[in-house]
Amino acid sequence: MTSRIIAVDPFDIVVFGATGDLAYRKLLPALYHRHRDGQIPDVSRIIGCSRRPLSDEAYRKATLEALEKFVPQHEREPELVESFLKRVFYVPVDATAEKSGWKDLAKVLKEGEDRVRAFYLAVSPDLFGVLCEGIGAHGLVTPQTRVIIEKPIGKSLASATELNDTVGKVFKESQIYRIDHYLGKETVQNLMALRFANALFEPLWNAAHIDHVQITVAEALGVESRAGYYDTAGALRDMVQNHIMQLLCLVAMEPPSQFEADAMRDEKLKVLRSLKPIREGATDLVTVRGQYRAGASAGGPVPGYLEELGRSDSSTETFVAVKAEIENWRWAGVPFYIRTGKRLPSRISEIVVSFKTIPHSIFGEAAGQLASNQLVMRLQPDEGVRLWLMIKDPGPGGMRLRHVPLDMSFAQTFKIRSPEAYERLIMDVIRGNATLFMRRDEVEAAWKWIDPILEGWSVSREGPKPYTAGTWGPSASIALIERDGRTWHEEIV
Repeated sequence: MTSRIIAVDPFDIVVFGATGDLAYRKLLPALYHRHRDGQIPDVSRIIGCSRRPLSDEAYRKATLEALEKFVPQHEREPELVESFLKRVFYVPVDATAEKSGWKDLAKVLKEGEDRVRAFYLAVSPDLFGVLCEGIGAHGLVTPQTRVIIEKPIGKSLASATELNDTVGKVFKESQIYRIDHYLGKETVQNLMALRFANALFEPLWNAAHIDHVQITVAEALGVESRAGYYDTAGALRDMVQNHIMQLLCLVAMEPPSQFEADAMRDEKLKVLRSLKPIREGATDLVTVRGQYRAGASAGGPVPGYLEELGRSDSSTETFVAVKAEIENWRWAGVPFYIRTGKRLPSRISEIVVSFKTIPHSIFGEAAGQLASNQLVMRLQPDEGVRLWLMIKDPGPGGMRLRHVPLDMSFAQTFKIRSPEAYERLIMDVIRGNATLFMRRDEVEAAWKWIDPILEGWSVSREGPKPYTAGTWGPSASIALIERDGRTWHEEIV
């Protein structure tokens, strides 16, 4: 089976923060792969911008080093790498200096004024407003211009609203693409296909048949070089407010009238507005926050969060578990258990939909205990879908039942390279397809639910609960789900 490559219109993409980790690790490799597959028109350009005084050739050399580091060798055909580097240009621009490089950038972009123009802000969020103001002040916005903004979008509802206002003074809402790379993953999009393209699941996708839902985004790594940023954010802001909330919306939303940007986002917004508020008095009952201590990971010792931070104390959480509820007819009484954390046993992201058990077993005790059917969607590391069913154990000797998965790995099933999320999302921006991007009201509705949790924590006498690196978080997170008679799905892939 081969994938179908659909070409896009000619474009210029300007990457602010072009010498940063995101550009080198994700954006340039993503654009190279789209070039390698013949999706990018010949005249399209990649224009890097940052404060460093580099020439085109110096930046092309740095780009080559990034490709050699982050693209497998068998995917780096010399002639394709060479032709890709010819697309790459560089303009030094200091976002905080009025006259530093903006006129040079305007001159370069003048050559492609009729093309789609995308500005990717791969920079610290405190520069989003400054860059947008610079783009507007120097007349760089055309009818075909888009701007791509990375998370975090604010640190609270108030700051997110302020940031959206600043960006909105320069760009129309239809030109703003708030990117969440989780939505570009194959499994996330296949969640929509499983629900809305099959008669098997959608009739069961409600409180009458589903017992609960779990969403886990676990990382084996610590904060490491991001410690400075992370201590101002924490797991709730860094992962729950954006990535996990978006996953929850895709699981819980009603079928949109069509697979179109505003129809999709209207339904996600309804979910966010239906979330049961977690007020100050309930924070300790339905949320758990933790912070990792020294332990072991990947077969060796690792330091604790405070050691990596270089401080003796911090109230920043590196782990969060939340019991969320959606107050509407479809989901009334169905808990959504979400958790995310650093320094957990493995890097794994998954959505687990647990169906209700059958009301009565006809097989007797000798057959074994019946387990519920589960639909497990793995986002990483091995993207795929598993459907857990009860079947008879082969062989003579009576009826013995086993809980086994029907397993579909995308890599094994389709035998082709699966594009990285950034590849798909960048091309969607060029096409003007905002279906997988967040609208302003979504972002602000998510913050409206998150803010009371942060406020509850701020007045709580208890700080984050300690957990040993290499474990599944504080014991309180286990109690959070087990007091409801359920347990976390912890199948290590």
